[in-house]
Amino acid sequence: MNSYSMDNKVALVTGGATGIGAAVVDSLTQAGAMVVISDINVAAGKAKAEDLKAKNLRAEFIEHDVSSEAQWQSTIDKVVANNGGLDVLVNNAGILIGGLLADLSIEDFRRIYSINVEGVFLGMKYAALAMRPGGSCGRGGSIINLSSVAGIVGTPGESIYGSSKGAVRAMTKHAAVEFATLGYGIRVNSVHPGPVATPMGGQVLETLASDKLLGSEEAAMQLVQNLIPMKRFGEPHEIAQLVHFLASDASAYVTGSEYVVDGGFTAM
Repeated sequence: MNSYSMDNKVALVTGGATGIGAAVVDSLTQAGAMVVISDINVAAGKAKAEDLKAKNLRAEFIEHDVSSEAQWQSTIDKVVANNGGLDVLVNNAGILIGGLLADLSIEDFRRIYSINVEGVFLGMKYAALAMRPGGSCGRGGSIINLSSVAGIVGTPGESIYGSSKGAVRAMTKHAAVEFATLGYGIRVNSVHPGPVATPMGGQVLETLASDKLLGSEEAAMQLVQNLIPMKRFGEPHEIAQLVHFLASDASAYVTGSEYVVDGGFTAM
């Protein structure tokens, strides 16, 4: 099991204060990594880092808006300067704005894309500049992009969210092939959760339960459960365990792949 160890590795997890991101932080720190938590939720991010330190695990927090190129540059620089390198980037930060396509605004579209797509692009760019040969780290690494099953199949009320996650899915594959071809030593993979018991998972139910769609929370929950062969939402730690695999040396020959964690949702 030594290949799953994260000893001597430095990881940056965006949106790491809560939800799936926080579960990823837990998994990586418990495996021995030094994890930098980045988030716009300062209170939750600081609390998460302090809680881990109290357990003698290695973590720190950086306030970070992933839609800002300047903040990406400064965040990567801080991670490398403070910790001597960067081995893993988990592009987890993201938002969901649900609703019928005809009711959504161009501002909604641009807001989602600035975080879910531009944030991932900027993360890969500045991580690659640091990780590639000749960069400030220069020892390669692993980039894991959090997408969604909504980036693979269509669902009502998630048109712009799903399209943003589809962009992440495609961008991951292009970056993986490019980085491997250029000999960067950087692997890039995407993870596609199905419905997960997090606040964002709750947003999905709220959208489906709206008067313009199913009309009630009960009907929304029934629909979702009927679409999942395992008949339950996923738990954040179940997503985090897959991210841990992709971050570790156990996945050394894995790049450009998409991993679905959805209880069978997309197999239907």
